[in-house]
Amino acid sequence: MGDNTLARESPFRYSNPAIFFHWTLAILVPALIGLGWYMLSIEKDPSSVWYHELHRSLGITTAILVVFRIGWRIGQAPATAPATAPAWQTAIAKYTHVILYGLLMLMPLTGYLGSSFSGEDVAFFGLPMPGWASKNDALMEQFFTAHSIIAWIFVVLISIHALAALKHLLVNKDGVFQRMWPW
Repeated sequence: MGDNTLARESPFRYSNPAIFFHWTLAILVPALIGLGWYMLSIEKDPSSVWYHELHRSLGITTAILVVFRIGWRIGQAPATAPATAPAWQTAIAKYTHVILYGLLMLMPLTGYLGSSFSGEDVAFFGLPMPGWASKNDALMEQFFTAHSIIAWIFVVLISIHALAALKHLLVNKDGVFQRMWPW
């Protein structure tokens, strides 16, 4: 199944909406992590406000996409693993996906809550969001600490996920990578 055409026609291929959500989030999440780290490096700079607003807006966009992705996933069974995949790899992939889904929910939630307790207005691409929380530095720090820890866990899991995908593409040549490839 190393042939891309065969992999695209395989019953093991993910659906087009699943592929869309995967690759859109695969771009947004690392971009948000990188932007977040950059923001922290220029935190004291007055121009950092623009980056914070962009980060929050993209984070809210990501949260909305995650809700749609989870809704899609609940209604659609994922593609089954090829019979050639060892059971231990299938189990690890399953648990990794569960953890990634959890992180996809926790990351924007902790960021939004941290921002809400910061006392600053939260806007979505310039549109003000309703304020509901009073400034609370202790809660803000707790949520932003959790947000930062989740970012590092994400980096590790995304790296492992990407390396495993490349292993299937370049070493195993078993068509597993093509199951999620849009072309």
